[in-house]
Amino acid sequence: MKTISILAALVVALVVGAASKYDSKDSEQRKGKLLHVVSFKFKESATKEQIKEVEDAFRGLKKKIKEVKDYHWGTNVSPEKHDKGFTHGFILTFNSEKDRDAYLVHPDHKEFGKLVGPVLADVFVIDFWAQD
Repeated sequence: MKTISILAALVVALVVGAASKYDSKDSEQRKGKLLHVVSFKFKESATKEQIKEVEDAFRGLKKKIKEVKDYHWGTNVSPEKHDKGFTHGFILTFNSEKDRDAYLVHPDHKEFGKLVGPVLADVFVIDFWAQD
């Protein structure tokens, strides 16, 4: 019974150690680039002109907010049919969480939110440290 208790404790320690490897605060993961991935699902009532205005405004944030190191965007072309109605994807690159946080509260980002909000049906955002 003592052996089983020791083995159980060892397994728990290994699981906790492995889980901490994937902790977002892990310094190993902070060495790459921080990617901020955004996907938009527009309301059916959104016009082509409104969507184009959003695309242009989002693109313009890279020039207005110095913390944005890189920017890519495009529309969904996946044949997998798992898009759940999301049509647009945007990826912004930051050097640090501090830079990403500065972007989030930047007045130009806030202004962009006012523009896009009325035409969005849904938004999905995920941030992660790029790894090889």
